[in-house]
Amino acid sequence: MTLPVRDRLQRPLGALRLSVTDRCNLRCHYCMPAEHYTWLPRAELLTFEELERLARAFVAAGVHKLRLTGGEPLLRQDLPALVARLAAIPGVTDLALTTNGTLLAEHAAALKAAGLHRITISCDTLQPERMRAFARHDRVADVVAGIDAAIAAGFAGLKLNTVAVRGVNDDELVALARFAHERGIEPRFIEYMDVGGATDWQPDAVVSRPEILARLGDAFGPLTPIARSADPHAPADRWRVPSGAVVGIVASTTAPFCRDCDRARLTADGTFFRCLYATDGVDLRTPLRAGDDAAMLTTMIRDAWSMRTDRGAEERASLPARGIFIPRDALRRDPHHEMHVRGG
Repeated sequence: MTLPVRDRLQRPLGALRLSVTDRCNLRCHYCMPAEHYTWLPRAELLTFEELERLARAFVAAGVHKLRLTGGEPLLRQDLPALVARLAAIPGVTDLALTTNGTLLAEHAAALKAAGLHRITISCDTLQPERMRAFARHDRVADVVAGIDAAIAAGFAGLKLNTVAVRGVNDDELVALARFAHERGIEPRFIEYMDVGGATDWQPDAVVSRPEILARLGDAFGPLTPIARSADPHAPADRWRVPSGAVVGIVASTTAPFCRDCDRARLTADGTFFRCLYATDGVDLRTPLRAGDDAAMLTTMIRDAWSMRTDRGAEERASLPARGIFIPRDALRRDPHHEMHVRGG
């Protein structure tokens, strides 16, 4: 197995979030609150062959976990064909997908057959009218159908991601946890982050980990922490409730885990970001299309990661007055700052 390159804080390059599209069919308030967006030019989007070549270059640098993201990745036509390509790469031990679930019912079986290991479904509410206000769509039934199709297809280890936003869905956290547990799914609650694209973010909208734990504890009984030994770089802290079910919390806003972060991000047009909060990235599409071989691409990746000092979430948390990270006019000038482009 390839030894991963390490950055200046001795963090290994172990995981790659591979965005396959910047498009999404929802407009969630914490990610895409604006009416109009500047999209990546279609001619600049990587083909499946190009995505595979870059994935192989990242694996040669030490990556062993791949996660397909977007936008909404299931908007990318024939996605199972890409899954099959990535599943065949030696050294990939975990191949996952994050989706909003609205299109999952029609693709779950094909994704499983292609070699996908795991799926995480984003679901912030079970109430159609609330989803309409929050995401400008009311397709809760489609999300539930997608979850049930993933279960029927044989996916194990499903996770349900919920961004907790005060005054929006924080009264629904217990109901979402129960919904997940009834289906054998692990619910994960994510603190509202002030990333690029979250142009309506306010500090008082963040529901913190202690508050989430208190609400879950009141509903389910005492929560027992689970040791992180299985994957010290995992973003979620996990607890077991008295019934034996598990809940996870990603507290990247109030308790950043930058010092353990092993994740890189590759946009659908081939820009390599070393942090979700990074203000610049490395263009891999140009050398890829210029004919650079795999060894050269891997060297570029290793060199860029070895210079990494990013601690974006920690730096944001240390600000005395924390406001909007990237203003809307800057996002329109360069959509690479958007979370839906970086594959949050």
